[in-house]
Amino acid sequence: MRVRFRALISDLDGTLLDTLQDIADSVNAALSRLGLPTHEVDAYRYFVGEGRTTMAVRALPEDRRDDATLAQVLAHVGDEYARRWMEHSKPYDGVPELLDELTARGIRLAILSNKPQVHTESMVSRLLPNWSFEFVIGESARFPRKPDPTAARHIAEGMDVKPAECLYMGDSGVDMQTASAAGLHGVGVLWGFRTADELQSNGARALAQHPADILRLLQA
Repeated sequence: MRVRFRALISDLDGTLLDTLQDIADSVNAALSRLGLPTHEVDAYRYFVGEGRTTMAVRALPEDRRDDATLAQVLAHVGDEYARRWMEHSKPYDGVPELLDELTARGIRLAILSNKPQVHTESMVSRLLPNWSFEFVIGESARFPRKPDPTAARHIAEGMDVKPAECLYMGDSGVDMQTASAAGLHGVGVLWGFRTADELQSNGARALAQHPADILRLLQA
């Protein structure tokens, strides 16, 4: 029996938007302000995904992960990212066309990110202004962070869509864990920050090499 997907919930960083350079520059600037070592941009592929605090802990040297240093780094990261978040960040090639086609087909759209809510909303408003997302949820006190499925379930219920009728698109193991826990159809994207092995080992139901591949999954 064929299942028609009626909605798509998407991660933001590494899935809709290429934000890695601005994140890396912001955290490296924060580390430099404290005289701490910085990292190559590619290292941040594995630092991000589980919220800003976890990212900061991973970026700090193991012997400098005390509460005081962590608080300083987080404050500096907030300052730096507020200045830098639009310097390089942009939609991945093919994402605008994908969102256009999803909209034309009547697929309902939402975003679920572990990026702080204020930045999630700002980025969607400025970098994805041409599409209507029924929910834009980032990290806040309202919901636990992914991979907790609470926010994903809230979105599906709010759109009146059964979990089995909803694709969840993301680039990390955390995203695939979220999809599995919420009963959504997890699709791992290979243009983002993580590897196919990570996506598959964390429950991806399908992989997408290019945004256009998502369209073939609308009927499965």
